[in-house]
Amino acid sequence: MVFSSTIFLFAFLPITLFIYSLQRGNFKNYTLLLISLIFFAWSQPNYLWIILTNIFINYIFAIMVDRLTKLRKPLFVLGILLNISLLFYYKYFDFTLESINNITGSTYELKNIILPIGISFFTFQGLSYLIDVYRKDVPVQYDISKIALYIVLFPQLIAGPIVRYTDVVKEIDQRSVQADDFCIGIERFIIGLSKKTLLANTMAITADTIWSNIGTNSVEIAWLGSIAYTLQIYFDFSGYSDMAIGLGRMFGFRFNENFNLPYISKSISEFWRRWHISLSSWFRDYIYIPLGGNRKHVYLNLAIVFLLTGIWHGANWTFILWGILNGVFMLLERFVNSKKKNVAKKQKCGIHTLFAHIYTLLVVNFGWVLFRAPDIKSAKIYLSTMCGLSTPDFSGYSIGWYLDKWTITILLFALLFASSFPGKIATLLKKYTNKRILLLFKYIGLIALLYLSMIRIVSGTYNPFIYFQF
Repeated sequence: MVFSSTIFLFAFLPITLFIYSLQRGNFKNYTLLLISLIFFAWSQPNYLWIILTNIFINYIFAIMVDRLTKLRKPLFVLGILLNISLLFYYKYFDFTLESINNITGSTYELKNIILPIGISFFTFQGLSYLIDVYRKDVPVQYDISKIALYIVLFPQLIAGPIVRYTDVVKEIDQRSVQADDFCIGIERFIIGLSKKTLLANTMAITADTIWSNIGTNSVEIAWLGSIAYTLQIYFDFSGYSDMAIGLGRMFGFRFNENFNLPYISKSISEFWRRWHISLSSWFRDYIYIPLGGNRKHVYLNLAIVFLLTGIWHGANWTFILWGILNGVFMLLERFVNSKKKNVAKKQKCGIHTLFAHIYTLLVVNFGWVLFRAPDIKSAKIYLSTMCGLSTPDFSGYSIGWYLDKWTITILLFALLFASSFPGKIATLLKKYTNKRILLLFKYIGLIALLYLSMIRIVSGTYNPFIYFQF
């Protein structure tokens, strides 16, 4: 298991911050590197060698690519293949064997490989460094401890956001933490923690209960389960990103934003500009644009990117279908928009905007059903129930059984905070309210959120972050 939230909040984080605050100069990096390695090894000590191997591969091959100019391309390709080989073996080897067995009827024995935590994230970070050195976008780093710190830095190690070396190279070399930075970091961490413990975990209980009765749900119960999971995955993952960004700020790192209210989108294209921004931009810069981007083979490039997006998320055909679904609608939107004129003017129309928003939410919601389903058969049953196309054996439960007062309250708050409305209210308050009063209410609110989150954690209602499995 990863660090439990109780240990992290009450022991690991305070001790880490205290020890780190005592260090000066390069000892800050060495201390943070050691702590990050301990953080990773705590849950999977036998897999520590994997992330150390990843660090060594990217460190050595970046130097060889930079210095051995005549061999830089084959060395670069070999470095990429070594990165992908580790990821493939631990994440996709059993899936590949199982798929071959199912298709051909063969009986290859599965190895039951346990997935190293965060391997998709730290692999992509290592790849981005090697690619940027090859492109000469960043100078090669000869201090292996700095490359190690970049790859293994614990705040974003196991579930992102995916940080690029170009974004943090200056902060790895030299950084400082001012009082304002530390306060902003704490604020962001508390917001992320409350998203996870109060919103995501409550929605998880509803979603998991409904999904466990997949063959007996009514139409309305199935819709409630899909909506609950749609909210759960957003607040779960954006909550972790907020916590990572906040923690990074406490240690002097400024990570880029990873979410920007994706559920207010009016197209799937816009959704992917707002959802998991670090992954979307990674695929854009390292796959889509090198393939030709918008210059040539646009539809093929998009299809490849979204197929890879689905594969990246997990070794299951449901993830691949989820990626294909998003890719198909991206292609349809691009095709339709290319045939229309004055699209921008039409999008200002209220009816058009409402329709576009509903369409996007429906596609995203159906996509999350694929994402949540353990297999294609379960996804088919669940989607059929949502559409009223199946006749399940009803369990006798009505939708009211899943909606107690606490769940309804959290559901309404989740819907509210997934919208742009709170941001608009905050802007108005800043404009018309005294700053001291606003600060007072903000700090009272943060203390209340932290208190409620800690109660939820201590009560044992903690669920692992969804993206830990990737």
